[in-house]
Amino acid sequence: MTTAPPPVAELSADEARRIALRAQGFLGAPDRRAGVRGVLRHLGQVQLDTISVLARSHELIPYARLGAVGRTTVEDAYWTEGHAFEYWSHAACILPVEEWPLFAFRRRAYRDRPHWHHDLPDGAYDAVIKQLRAEGPQTATELGGAKNKGEWWDWSESKIAVERALMYGEVVCTERRGWKRVYDLAERAIPEALLHDDLDDTECLRRLVRQAGEALGVGTRADIADYHRIKGEAFDAVVEASGLVPVTVAGWAKPAWADPAALATEPRGRHRTTLLSPFDSLIWERARTERIFGFTHRLEAYVPKQKRVHGYFAMPLLAGGRLLGRVDPAREGRTLVAKQVSLDSVQAVEPMARALREAAEWVGCDTVRIERADRPELAAPLTAALA
Repeated sequence: MTTAPPPVAELSADEARRIALRAQGFLGAPDRRAGVRGVLRHLGQVQLDTISVLARSHELIPYARLGAVGRTTVEDAYWTEGHAFEYWSHAACILPVEEWPLFAFRRRAYRDRPHWHHDLPDGAYDAVIKQLRAEGPQTATELGGAKNKGEWWDWSESKIAVERALMYGEVVCTERRGWKRVYDLAERAIPEALLHDDLDDTECLRRLVRQAGEALGVGTRADIADYHRIKGEAFDAVVEASGLVPVTVAGWAKPAWADPAALATEPRGRHRTTLLSPFDSLIWERARTERIFGFTHRLEAYVPKQKRVHGYFAMPLLAGGRLLGRVDPAREGRTLVAKQVSLDSVQAVEPMARALREAAEWVGCDTVRIERADRPELAAPLTAALA
């Protein structure tokens, strides 16, 4: 692990929290003219996930920052006019097309050591490339079927081949259609000026560390490295050249780095009141969320139902720059059902009611029903606030 040079600033925990909120787009006026594409460029990535409750996570992320932008508008912003592509970053993520050159290091690594150990018959890879070249963008099903007749992981030859081509960078995922990846040749989908692997690994990593630091505002080695899932040793090798500056944060046990621009002005402005996807980059890293907000959050979708504490897809409530509770939502027709509401105090009642009303309207619901509250004495005030 690198030894951090002397810090250029000493931040209070509150200053670090507000820097992080502003960097992630939750403090200050949102850039509505830049819209969803502006959110994507600013964050550098938006994580994808299969779970859809209110909406899918990649829709919830711009909603949380911009308000009730139309869901079709969100999809069009991502997937039309060649503005974005999908690749492996923090996880499967939508990335601004400008970042294509920065992932050359990962494409090279995959070519050197294929990620999956599926056997691929001779000619299967070339056949998929040939079909895409001849017929244009296609899903795995259109390429010959995504699966064999075995278990869910039993991919077909064409699915293995196209996913390998995706990881190598010969093929690009240009959109999701009915949640299926749509593949195209990189030579068609990526602008010529960006279609290269010219940057060496060190330069790719330097730029990604800088981008992650800017998107987080301030973070530890683990915070910043985790943003694009790079190794800690890689962070160590490039952080000094990245332009991020070392800082100390009161109460943080480990050294931190900050975007110098984030230190130049005091974070001010209006706070968003909203529900957050568990896959939102503000909170996706549990240790960072606990350190910044004093709030422990765990996605329980993969926890057995009887062991869940807050619910299947509990969404934290952000209000006034704090995390004040969470709600596990569902939809029944035109009713948004709060299956379980967990609130820290009575002061969280009105913000939760406002967030639920806005979310309901956004997804086309006209009523909200509270099913259960972890503090029964707050259920009646919350129902009254909703009315």
